[in-house]
Amino acid sequence: MPCSSRVPLRAGFLLSVAVLAVVALGIPWARRIAPHSSVDSSGRRPTGYPQLVSIEPMSGMIGEMCQWVPASASAPLAMPRRQALLATQSRGAHATTASSESKPSAAIDRAPLRVLADPNPAFSAIAIEPESGMLMVTDENLFQLLEYNRLDNTPAQAKMTEPRRIISGPVTKAEMMCGVYIDPKTRDVYILNGDTQGYLAVFSKEKRGNVEPDRYLKVRGNRFGLAVDEERQEMFITIEDDKMVLVYRKDASGDDLPIRRLAGNQTQLDGPRGITLDTKRQLLFVSNAGNAHDLDFGKNPGDAPVQIPGSGRFEPASITVHALEAHENTPPLRIIEGPNTQLNVPSHMAVDEERGELYVANDMGDSVLVFKVTDHGNAKPTRIIKGSKTGIRNPSAVAVDLKHQELWVSNFGNHSATVYPLIADGDVAPLRTIRGGPADELNQMIGNPGAVGYDSKRQEILVPN
Repeated sequence: MPCSSRVPLRAGFLLSVAVLAVVALGIPWARRIAPHSSVDSSGRRPTGYPQLVSIEPMSGMIGEMCQWVPASASAPLAMPRRQALLATQSRGAHATTASSESKPSAAIDRAPLRVLADPNPAFSAIAIEPESGMLMVTDENLFQLLEYNRLDNTPAQAKMTEPRRIISGPVTKAEMMCGVYIDPKTRDVYILNGDTQGYLAVFSKEKRGNVEPDRYLKVRGNRFGLAVDEERQEMFITIEDDKMVLVYRKDASGDDLPIRRLAGNQTQLDGPRGITLDTKRQLLFVSNAGNAHDLDFGKNPGDAPVQIPGSGRFEPASITVHALEAHENTPPLRIIEGPNTQLNVPSHMAVDEERGELYVANDMGDSVLVFKVTDHGNAKPTRIIKGSKTGIRNPSAVAVDLKHQELWVSNFGNHSATVYPLIADGDVAPLRTIRGGPADELNQMIGNPGAVGYDSKRQEILVPN
């Protein structure tokens, strides 16, 4: 090939390399100096530019409290605080982002295509004060503490029964309330938060709305169950993840420490949830879901336990029975466990000391199981309240009213609290029902979701809670 033919090719090659180099070097620089106004009609910048797509508040304890909607209104019971916060935050997102001239970006102020959320209360814990007829129910969905009268009974055609008092809002230190207790003398209400707020808060009987608690106690870990020994003036709190029971003075507040703890691998507490006391027999009952692991509790009582890697396992659900004053790594006196018990994620419990009976809210079994307080091993329940007539759906708690010989059940699965004769057995209809939502609507069971997944084969959304 003549030399005159090679020169233009080499020059063209070098020119091409130079152009590519300029383009490559210019892309990031061009992005850096791209005009702020370079957005499309929807407010989005072209693909590849940094941009804020959505906003989700980190905590539900921000913003204004949702207002109660009367039963006569066509709107839902209350707008979930999570949805209200999302709307409030998204409205202000564009103005906040646009004010930063040094970092060009665009916020998208748009509503979601659809929302999976239950507009009704999800009844979790329940407590009864028989003398005054004061019935307190915690709502884990809308973050409310609701008071009803024990004689309330929602008509079949009504949407719900309006509570006579509501405590809810950012300053209450109350969110996912999973435990409740009523002081029989003062009628102060003690509420225990679960995963999201590390407090036990106390409200006097006059408090309502978005109010600060009269006092509060900081409690670490994943709290669940609450019981009080009035004679000794002590509070018992179960901690699920650290598999322990913490005991505080009843008047403890702020940063006060426990006076003792029941903790250690020999206690056989495996995912402890519900807790109740038999002061007549000096016994402590703890229900265990069975999510087990071994812990290193350290040398000092104040040390936070550390999970031993590789020790996680599933154990059968159980009820461990301890001495009332048991502490540290003390084995249980006995255990109720086995297929005959029908325990399936047992939750809150209550004791009838006179009859010597233990009532268990059997969450995933859609039942209430009744055992003798002396039972042990693979014991069959003395009675079982279960069936389509009962209205029981995912019962999370029970409460005993000895004055009126009644048993209360809070049903997380269908927005209701139902009451039965104390000696009820089998598929029996409740004496009365208090509903927080329509009778034909089940709870969506979304509580403190930690993630979301999608099954493309079955076209299902998976929400672990």
